[in-house]
Amino acid sequence: MGKNKLKIGEFSRLGRVTVRALRHYEEIDLLTPEIVDRDTGYRYYSVGQLQKIFSITKLKSMGYSLEEIRDLWDDEQHFPTVESLEEKIRKCEDELAVLKERKRMLKAVVASQKKLHKMEKVYFESLPAITVASHRTIIPSFEDLGRLCYEVIGPEMARLGCECPEPGYCYTIEHGGYKPQDIDIEYREKVTKKGTDSALIKFKDIPAVPLAACLKVFGPYDKLYDNYVELFAYLEKEGYKIVDAPRAVYIDGIWNQEDADKWLTIIQVPVEKVLPALYRHMDG
Repeated sequence: MGKNKLKIGEFSRLGRVTVRALRHYEEIDLLTPEIVDRDTGYRYYSVGQLQKIFSITKLKSMGYSLEEIRDLWDDEQHFPTVESLEEKIRKCEDELAVLKERKRMLKAVVASQKKLHKMEKVYFESLPAITVASHRTIIPSFEDLGRLCYEVIGPEMARLGCECPEPGYCYTIEHGGYKPQDIDIEYREKVTKKGTDSALIKFKDIPAVPLAACLKVFGPYDKLYDNYVELFAYLEKEGYKIVDAPRAVYIDGIWNQEDADKWLTIIQVPVEKVLPALYRHMDG
């Protein structure tokens, strides 16, 4: 064979297409070998045919089907008209609109499934009566909570000789509802007995909670708000009434875990089951 003839493997490598694709192009009469050896069945392509394979590849990337490309070559146009290209653009826009809507629907389903999965993790338990050392103040943001504990509450509790049983139990409640800034927060930590109140620390007896809905939340504290909202909606749907301030119980945080995604907070919401209207009427 002449030097300008290439075996199918060589042509495949230079044309950056698979041998399988070349055989398919031959089957549909889009690109046939220049020579087929009758004795060996070997297929040979010319160097000049590389231009056509490059054209086929480019047109495919522009959204043209193999049948459309074959028609272009049959008509000896080799390249689409402006009108044809504009039609492809319109089809692209239609496809983009369909894909955007599909993406929106998929994201909605994912969010719904995540929410359902999260709510499946809600569990209920009773909370015992405890004695706590309490400190109420206003902090600029949740990022200041750690500093407050280390620099203010911890040293004052140590000065007062507070003893905290193991395992420790500390939580916060937010007066006036959740706010991202200027938060009216009360920090409570379980102690073995009451001490003498100071300007910073007040001792309180917290009554038992017969029933609390609980949800574990991993991650930084700015995730708590969304979890509160979803949990409250779930409780309302399931017929529960919130009867006391929700607690954010701090299990793992910046004090022992640098990775904020591994911080663990348990939301505890005191609740009671509300009877349906029919049963309330019967009980009356």
